[in-house]
Order: sequence, then structure tokens, then C-alpha cells
Amino acid sequence: MAASTFAEVSLGDIADFRNGKAISPEKYTPIGKHPVFGSNGQIARSDEVLYPHPAIVIGRVGAYCGCVHYVPKASWITDNAIVALPKDGNDIRYLFYLLGSLELQRTAIGSAQPLMTQGGLKVVRAKAPPLAEQKAIAAILGALDDKIELNRRINATLELMARALFQSWFVDFDPVRAKLDGCQPAGLDKATAALFPSHFDHETDGVLPKGWNRKRWGDIATLEYGKSLRDYRESGGKYRVFGTNGPIGSHDEALCNSAGIIIGRKGAYRGVHYSPDPFFVIDTAFFLKPRAMLDLKWAYYELLRFDINNMDSGSAIPSTSRDDFYGIPVIVPPQDIQGAFGEIVGVWFAKAFSNDQESRVLGALRDTLLPKLLNGECSVADASNISRTLRDRERPIVQ
Repeated sequence: MAASTFAEVSLGDIADFRNGKAISPEKYTPIGKHPVFGSNGQIARSDEVLYPHPAIVIGRVGAYCGCVHYVPKASWITDNAIVALPKDGNDIRYLFYLLGSLELQRTAIGSAQPLMTQGGLKVVRAKAPPLAEQKAIAAILGALDDKIELNRRINATLELMARALFQSWFVDFDPVRAKLDGCQPAGLDKATAALFPSHFDHETDGVLPKGWNRKRWGDIATLEYGKSLRDYRESGGKYRVFGTNGPIGSHDEALCNSAGIIIGRKGAYRGVHYSPDPFFVIDTAFFLKPRAMLDLKWAYYELLRFDINNMDSGSAIPSTSRDDFYGIPVIVPPQDIQGAFGEIVGVWFAKAFSNDQESRVLGALRDTLLPKLLNGECSVADASNISRTLRDRERPIVQ
């Protein structure tokens, strides 16, 4: 459909706007059946329902004024947000994509505390095709978003699996306890089970699987400084660039020429991150350099057991202390057990990395198609063909 056939309307012609409603924090519960949305997305869960059907949430006040979220199921939406619902003859998911493309924050009033109003939203002008075209556009964009969300959920499950396996092997010592009881360790083949001892060494500070060692991180690894880098860019480089709290861009050169672990050095939100391929680390972070053979996937999950943000050098800017890090105690399993864990988790890492790669491609496609579809510059048929061609390509797998 050509852009000239898209009717230009006011948002008030195609959507109803209303403020959300306050809910007492006492009604929040971690296992609540329904999400609670505020100005910047989901903030809690509750068993209470305000909107039993899909709705669109628009941040109403503060720094996230104008942020748009789609809620596909029953929810509660607080008075820090405005609710948008389509009027008859309009599709809710199309409306979501339309609202998200309009930079609604520009209509907010006030500077110190920006505020979005229903009146300001209603007069915004936009293009709206007939319902059938809206549904077709929403189906294309929605399919891309749904696949991205599916990849995210798969990766979250893979991460839970990896953490559960680490907990079982290296914290609870389940395979050792099973063999001590004369049982075959659950879920392990005979070769992997044979790697684990069948006894503990009892010590004053607890039990230790026979043949494992108590050490400190300074005994097995060093923290190396990253380097200053001014010319990294958001994307397009060969290697990812890491800062104190994760990836921040890309660059055509790597500081580390293999997989590795990055540990935040400066700032309030320092983290521990794993890169499956070569990477660059800037000077707000460290990278881990093993002193001897060490499986990095085991080391990564072992490091996640500690809150790096609680390790502070005492400077004006919160900083990770290398001396404190080197003093952290660690139970080191034999290399063959570390390696067995790394092989299992490595398959999951490869799947997650592949999903991330696919999601980045799909996200870029969605961002390219969205304005063209909403403005009628790209037909639904053409967009469908582009999406289908991309989906048929083989996704990269990193071993």
C-alpha cells in the first residue's frame, strides 16, 4: 500500500488514553500472577489485575517519560504511566509500534520533572492505514520481536542450567556425595562420574572433596589492567569492547586474543563478564589472566558467587581492589573436572551466542523495516520477503 493512501490522523482518533492507578506496595509479591508496570516498564508482580486484556504502557513522569511498552496479558499499570488502548477499527500491536516511533517524550511538559499528559498525546499527528494493513504490519514486526523474545527466554534457561550444574558440582558436591553413598551420580555418564572422588577430606573449616585444593584467587590468576581506547564505535568492529559493566562497543583490534573473563574495576555498577571470543578491555576494567591451566567457564561461574561491588579500594570512585580480590578463598577442583564442566556448558554458551547473534540481526532488520512500514514506504509483501530470506539463512555457531 502506498504512503499516500495512509490516512493522517490525530492519536486521539485511533486510541483511548487514560492514567494508570496507584497500587499499594503491600500488594506486590515475587510470585504474583501478573506484572505491575510503571513509567519504565515492569517494576513488580502482584495477584491484583487492573487491565485483564493487552494494553500499551507509556511512561508518564520523570526520566522515562514517553517510554512505550507492550503488555500482552493481564496486568496492573500504576499512575506513573498512561495506558493506551486502540479504538474500534485499529490494531493494538500496530498502535504499539506506531507510538514507539513517534518520540513521544518531545510532547512532555516541564523540565525539572517532565510530565506526559493525555491531552498532549491526543493531538500528535500520525499515519494510520486500514485495519487489515495494520494487522499485516504488526504481524511482520511482531514476528521479529517474538523471535527475539524467544531467544532471550532460551538464553535465560540455558544460563539457569549452567548455574544449576555449577551449584551441583562445585558447591553442593552432589556427584561426590552420590558416590560416597554408593550411587551413580545422577545425569552423568560413567566417564564423567569417574572423574569425581568418592570421599571427602574433613577439615576444621569444612569438607573438601579428596584431591581438590583450597587456595586463594591470587594463587591461580592475576587481574590485568585494560587500556585506554578512544576510537571504539557502537557496532561494526571485529571485536567487542568491554568496560566496567559489560560490552560498550566494538573495535578492529583485540587486547586479548582468546576467550576471557572481564571484571569491572571502576564505578558503582561493576560486573563479571565472559567473552567467548577475542575482545578489548578499556581501562575501567580488568581481565583475568590464569597463572596455570584453568577452565575459564568454571572460573567465570566461580567468580559470579561473589559480589564484586562489595570489594572497594576505598577511593572516591568505587573501585575493585586487586589485593582484596587476590585474597578471596576458592576451592579448586582438578583440571579434568573443570574441563568436563567447560565442555558441557560450552555447548550451551555456543547456543546462547548464536541466539544473541540472530537477535541482533533481527533487531536491526526490525529497526530498518519499522519506519518504512509505518510510513508506507515498504509494502507488506516486500517486508515479508526480506524477513523470510533472512530467516532461511544458516545462523552462525561459535564452538
